[in-house]
Amino acid sequence: MDTTTKINTRAGRLFRTPNRVRWLGAAIGLTCLIAAVWFHLPLRHFHSPFSTVIRDRNGILLGACIAEDEQWRFPPADSIPHTFKTAAICYEDKRFASHPGIDPIAVVRALLTNISARQVLSGASTISMQTIRLSRSNRPRTVGEKCIEAFMALRLEYRRSKKDIFRLYATHAPFGGNVVGLSAASWRYFGREPSMLSWGESALLAVLPNSPSLIHPGKNRRALKVKRDRLLHRLHQCGELDSMSAALAMQEPLPPEPYPMPVSAPHLLFRIRNQTPFGKAQHTTTLDWNLQVRVNEIVDRHHARLSGNGIYNASVMIIDIPENQVRAYAGNISDFADTEHGYQVDIIRSPRSTGSILKPFLYAAMMQSGELLPGRLVADIPTRLGGFAPQNYSKDFDGAVPVASALARSLNIPATRLLHQFGVDRFHDLLTGLQLSTLHRPAKDYGLTLILGGAEATLWDITRMYAGLARRVNTYGQRKDTTAPFARPRFLLSDLQNEATAPGRVRTPLDAGSCYLTLQALLEVVRPNEERAWQNFASAKKIAWKTGTSYGFRDAWAVGVTSRHAVGVWVGNADGAGRPDLTGISAAAPLLFDVFSLLPDGEWFDIPEMDLRDIKVCAFSGYRKGPHCESSREALVHRSGLESSPCPYCRTIHCDRSGTWQVHDGCERVANMHPQQRFVLPPALEWYYKKRNARYRGLPPIRPDCSKSPRSPKSHSLSVIYPHADARIYVPRELDGSKGRTVFEAAHRNPDSVIFWYLDESYVGKTSSIHQLALDPDPGAHTLTLVDERGETVRRPFTVLSRDG
Repeated sequence: MDTTTKINTRAGRLFRTPNRVRWLGAAIGLTCLIAAVWFHLPLRHFHSPFSTVIRDRNGILLGACIAEDEQWRFPPADSIPHTFKTAAICYEDKRFASHPGIDPIAVVRALLTNISARQVLSGASTISMQTIRLSRSNRPRTVGEKCIEAFMALRLEYRRSKKDIFRLYATHAPFGGNVVGLSAASWRYFGREPSMLSWGESALLAVLPNSPSLIHPGKNRRALKVKRDRLLHRLHQCGELDSMSAALAMQEPLPPEPYPMPVSAPHLLFRIRNQTPFGKAQHTTTLDWNLQVRVNEIVDRHHARLSGNGIYNASVMIIDIPENQVRAYAGNISDFADTEHGYQVDIIRSPRSTGSILKPFLYAAMMQSGELLPGRLVADIPTRLGGFAPQNYSKDFDGAVPVASALARSLNIPATRLLHQFGVDRFHDLLTGLQLSTLHRPAKDYGLTLILGGAEATLWDITRMYAGLARRVNTYGQRKDTTAPFARPRFLLSDLQNEATAPGRVRTPLDAGSCYLTLQALLEVVRPNEERAWQNFASAKKIAWKTGTSYGFRDAWAVGVTSRHAVGVWVGNADGAGRPDLTGISAAAPLLFDVFSLLPDGEWFDIPEMDLRDIKVCAFSGYRKGPHCESSREALVHRSGLESSPCPYCRTIHCDRSGTWQVHDGCERVANMHPQQRFVLPPALEWYYKKRNARYRGLPPIRPDCSKSPRSPKSHSLSVIYPHADARIYVPRELDGSKGRTVFEAAHRNPDSVIFWYLDESYVGKTSSIHQLALDPDPGAHTLTLVDERGETVRRPFTVLSRDG
């Protein structure tokens, strides 16, 4: 048997009927196994990064930033507009809804066309195949690649719905230049959402992925118009458009240069991009687009006014108090592209010197502890506490001023004296409890400057804390608060939907009563010698507000609250440069009230009755009424104020029948003595207080014949204003190098009195009416002695530092 015969014999044995069945079964089984594995393996995903996109609470686009690969590529949209979907399917794949990923009819047509023309004139790619090609980074269009795309398209169709496939295509299709996807193309070429596109615009975008370079103005745009119009004609033939609509769509011009992306909240956009994890690119914020745009306009308008004085930056933040959500976020001037003056800096998050903006929280804490009553007088005289000598902005003194008025007028000396009384450590602990995030140093490092701008804070924290005052009152009496009063506000709706990512809670160190009294005091914020149109506005709309100005005129603050909204404003320069007139009252307050004009009015707060009490207080001092108070009035105070001390300034004195002289039983018959209740301040306070209070009477003088009696009451009429007890002072040299002088100051209750001055027992001069004397003591310890003509004596030790030290 020859070789050929042997081979045929073996082949015949191999393919006998039983063997053929086994081989055929194995082949079918292997094919099914491969198909099962192929179609059930995970699908290949797109790995291209997306642009970060933020929208307002109603879905309106606020802004977007370019993706990491420098492409404008929006995240997948929830839905695709009917106009674009219809146009794209009509142009690219008219049997998209029925084929399994490969269109056999299109394949046969393409083969016949290309064979007839002896060149490739037509393809047979379906939208599913194009989606696969996009996911594979547009590999070369070879026959082999086409086969791979076809098989993978079958697999894609098996695993995904037609809706999902078309959404993938619309998200990743190229639209010319660095524009990818329908949403980005719609905004770049037409400046609006895809849902608002006309048939002509949708048709133009439908033909672009096939020839994306035609969109550029320098290219053959006439060919682009021809393609668009041909598609519109086809849509008319398919019955999607009537003849008039098609004709009108063909008359639409091609888009001009690409539009810039919306930049309504650029600083929030970059804050979200930097804080959210990679891949989470679509964000719905709590902002209100209409309010955000109008706030931007106000900021820009005030920037135009302020820039003439070299003030270039401003920021505004609005919090919806009941919802604890941010409604507007203007981190700086909206001209984000200008790099000259730091417009890219998000001031809302930047620590800045607080100025006087923290004073209300000290006021509230002392109300709650019972250490203050709203109308209680606090000293406003020249003050030195340790090495710190605060000054009021006006450089003037009231002597004594009601604490609520001191807060409203933002007087520095009363605030410093109150902090000294309350304790820096306690106040630091209060601010820490309110989560003031910029307190990085211990309390002793700040000292008394903590109340006047020695610390830094962000506009985010300050506005949140003021909103907390209002929310604490709003939620009074509720059995269960939905949010802690001083919690961080939310700017993403995802925070509302996922409690696991919601901002942390903040403990509440202030109760509703103290917050209410503070807000009541802030209703009366005024400034002397200031006339502004917005002050009339403030009187027509109940707003509790406060300003602040940092040392060196570097930061101007203004914060206001109603029961519904909190508005925070900062004005200054991002680089910290100070400018004249950069104050809270002149630079920030006008902007604040312009913003409030955009917001609806709200009812004023209900009184938290369980936290407050009506008591009788001295009509003059504001302290709880004492036994010697001449008159009283009703006042609403914190319940802890029931235990506060009675008035220390009212006393009962005895006068003669005329009431002009003080007398006693050693010089006058008891029957001729008439008791009187008088409000009397200490001499240092009285010296300044009576200048501003013409009705202040003080003490009448002691009758001359009574003053010589050993039973004569002590007048305590004389007081040293400067130097303070155990003060350490430095006497500088003059500009010409000569010995300098320091002005010492005293006060006397009797304006006609003469004071005799002694330095270390050596007589140095006398004064009358205005008691000021310039002296040049040598370095070392000294004692200043003052004596009036009645012999009342006051001694004050002090130390002069060496001029060499």
